[in-house]
Amino acid sequence: MSERAAPHYCPYCGDEDLMPHEGDAEKGAGYAWDCMSCARVFRVKFVGLRAAAVASAERHTDGTVENA
Repeated sequence: MSERAAPHYCPYCGDEDLMPHEGDAEKGAGYAWDCMSCARVFRVKFVGLRAAAVASAERHTDGTVENA
């Protein structure tokens, strides 16, 4: 995933007319985005993977589980 992955829609109004909010970048906090429809500015940040998602990735297609 890139450092500047773009959201596809506004989490408040659902509109897709988004622009990067310039001059407000904070390292590790995600980038701010302007919604041109509802005039809100928001950030989206990737936090991590759930433990259940990691555990299911270790399962093989035949149903066996790899011991770590």
